[in-house]
Amino acid sequence: MAAGVTLRSVTRRPCSKTACPDPAHVTLTYDYADSMAVLGPLAVAADPHAYDLCSRHSERLSVPLGWRVIRHAPVVDVA
Repeated sequence: MAAGVTLRSVTRRPCSKTACPDPAHVTLTYDYADSMAVLGPLAVAADPHAYDLCSRHSERLSVPLGWRVIRHAPVVDVA
């Protein structure tokens, strides 16, 4: 995370899935060149090239045949 940014300072955003009322917990990005989907901690700011997903939708993520899913563990805020 960027200096001075904590998990508490990340703005709550809704899940990117249409009609899902749950808050987002992770950010999904795609690397088309490497046939990879990457799930990581919720990004500090919304990015038009990424998808913010709730825990339910992140667990149900499916990718095309031959693609890999990389799941980064969230950073634990101990402060």
